Amino acid sequence: MKLPWYRRALHALRCSLKLRLMLVFLLLAMGVAFTFISGAQKAFSMGWREAARPLLMDYVDRLATDIAPAGGPPQIERAQAVMNRLPITVDITGPIVNWRSHPDQAEPYWRKERGNDRGRRAWDDEPDWEPLLVRQTADGHRISFGMDEATLKKRPKVIGYTLAALLVLTLLAFLYVRRLLRPLDDIRQGALRFGSGEFGVPIPVKHPKRPDELGELAATINTMGHDIHQMLEAQRALLLAISHELRSPLTRARLNTELLPETPEVLAQRQALLRDLAEMARLISDLLESERLAGRHQALHREPTDPVALAYELIEELATTQPAAHSITVHAAPDVPTIALDRTRVRLLLRNLLDNALRHSAGAPQAVELHLRPHGVDGQGVELEVRDHGPGVPDDQLPQLAQAFFRPDTARTRAAGGVGLGLYLCRLVAQAHGGTFAVRNAKPGLAVTVTLPPG
Repeated sequence: MKLPWYRRALHALRCSLKLRLMLVFLLLAMGVAFTFISGAQKAFSMGWREAARPLLMDYVDRLATDIAPAGGPPQIERAQAVMNRLPITVDITGPIVNWRSHPDQAEPYWRKERGNDRGRRAWDDEPDWEPLLVRQTADGHRISFGMDEATLKKRPKVIGYTLAALLVLTLLAFLYVRRLLRPLDDIRQGALRFGSGEFGVPIPVKHPKRPDELGELAATINTMGHDIHQMLEAQRALLLAISHELRSPLTRARLNTELLPETPEVLAQRQALLRDLAEMARLISDLLESERLAGRHQALHREPTDPVALAYELIEELATTQPAAHSITVHAAPDVPTIALDRTRVRLLLRNLLDNALRHSAGAPQAVELHLRPHGVDGQGVELEVRDHGPGVPDDQLPQLAQAFFRPDTARTRAAGGVGLGLYLCRLVAQAHGGTFAVRNAKPGLAVTVTLPPG
């Protein structure tokens, strides 16, 4: 279900540091502008009462004298002449002359009846405008002055220009913040590379001689990645050395075991010892093979291989030691292509997948299934899928199944065999061929899909 736009916007705001910084900048800019304008208006109003008010009162007295000469009533012609000269309004009321220069313009609140204070606005800068803008003549006429609103409307829209300037500044600030925070993207990508085991490309650091805080963070993560890489290489070298050193005594132990007499008294112990030695030899071989495939320069010996024939050949080989392999059902598409593969490594992949499926589907109502089909747009690749009908694996443990030495508690136990290298080796073989490796719960059972592109 698609979320509404405002929910998506809120989610993007929560997940984006850039957007939150821009929102803080915008609110800060608006707050600063409001505070400055309010403070300037307050300062102007305080200065107005002290300095401008006497000047304005003297000027209004002169305008009233121009409209109503001494001893005479107000003259409309004189009022019109003043209006033509200044952007003001003139209202005259009295026993002889009653005239408004702008009858369509609303009267200001201070010229309305004093009893009607409900709609009065709070003019904090001048609480009483009537003594300032209203004059009384000797013959009883009242002359009121005001501002011509039409003239004010013709002036530029300062608020619109201010808003446009604020938006432009916000855009420039966004671009600048985005440029400043661009190293965060490099740090994230570098951390992902380090997490996947790729330590060859460090995180770029701008101005390495004089780095900022983000540059120092990138340099620190690079140092951490270098240390982790060295630690992993040391562990790999130690593991290879131990595996190589174990081969010789293991071979001697197997030879000495085979030289034991096949008498009824020692036959059972001899066979059990041979099985344990064979399992140890296989574990050492898998360890060495995994280290070869995990290296940067793994070499594949590709040759044209028929995957279907290879699958049947491997099943027959498994059946010699595991009778349950006879029950494996092969579903091969008729157009599975012959492609260049490392035959030895692909045999290892299929052996581990089928052995894992047979081990964990013991007692299942259906047999293990092996599917082979063409893969890719042109069908030149191969897709292998092995599915069992066993108990499966918890969904939260699926991403860890192809990690070295990982054993789900519910699906694998020491009694069931395996040390957690089988699927890890399968993933390495698939990746070495440029393919993919995926595991999913088939409900029931587990399904492992491997794609192998043409070499």
